[in-house]
Amino acid sequence: MTSILLLHGPNLSQLGARDPAQYGTDTLEDVVAVSRAEAEAAGARLEAEQFEAEGALVSRVHAARTDGTGAVLINAGALTHYSIALRDALDLLEVPVVEVHLSNVHAREPFRQHSVIAAVCDGSIVGFGTAGYPLAVRAALALHDRHVA
Repeated sequence: MTSILLLHGPNLSQLGARDPAQYGTDTLEDVVAVSRAEAEAAGARLEAEQFEAEGALVSRVHAARTDGTGAVLINAGALTHYSIALRDALDLLEVPVVEVHLSNVHAREPFRQHSVIAAVCDGSIVGFGTAGYPLAVRAALALHDRHVA
């Protein structure tokens, strides 16, 4: 059974309350639930974790190298735009990595339009709100299947 690791960075614990016009009213628990349902429907297992601290998130990515993780989905929040440490950690992974964002970061403030992690991810899904997460699960599983074939 493929194990998918869904990681969320700073402030995503505040979904549902934080700027609903931009991020919607779904909570992080809602996002995890639709992601897990999609994974389980495809016969995969999904583990989800959220980190406010950059170092803790980087450490969890490091652990994914050896804990049986088959694919990683990541919404790094603001760390997307400046964390070279996270970028370098993701670059060490030998499993598919899909970047996902609720909002269309390319249509937002200039500083949000650049992702330092995108270059080490297999792809990005942005702008579809919570509906982007099941898409990310399917993409990660398709990439995983190609990777192990």
